[in-house]
Amino acid sequence: MSEKTTKEHLNGLEKTLDVYFAKKAPALPKGGKDFIVKVAPWLVIIGVIISLPGILTLFGIGSVASNIMMRTVGYGLGPTYYVSIILLIVVIVLELLALPGLFNRKKAGWNYIFYATLVGLLSNLIVLNLVGFVVGALISFYFLFQVREYYK
Repeated sequence: MSEKTTKEHLNGLEKTLDVYFAKKAPALPKGGKDFIVKVAPWLVIIGVIISLPGILTLFGIGSVASNIMMRTVGYGLGPTYYVSIILLIVVIVLELLALPGLFNRKKAGWNYIFYATLVGLLSNLIVLNLVGFVVGALISFYFLFQVREYYK
């Protein structure tokens, strides 16, 4: 029996999600899809710009909060705090890598956004934000797979 590679698993997941979010789900009107494809790169740019100061702030606040907590209650911020920050950085890097492909409507750009979505969902699971995980997955996958056909 052969071991599946990560790429094979991701391709299988993509095919499964495509069935439910593109083929079985109600389709967006063509005008809506066109609009999403046109504004998506700009929304990614805005999201990255807004996220960068937030990350720097989180590192500063996290350090101060952890120090205060260690002195007052005997324990600091848990590892999930730092893991979620690292995953947020990974999401931002993936989104930046997606930009050229999104502007040129290449499948590679769509793939990077798909991977960024998966990493973001993993972050929600790690911090046990189950409502955010479910709602985020449903909304993200719906819109991603509705416009997937535009990226070749």
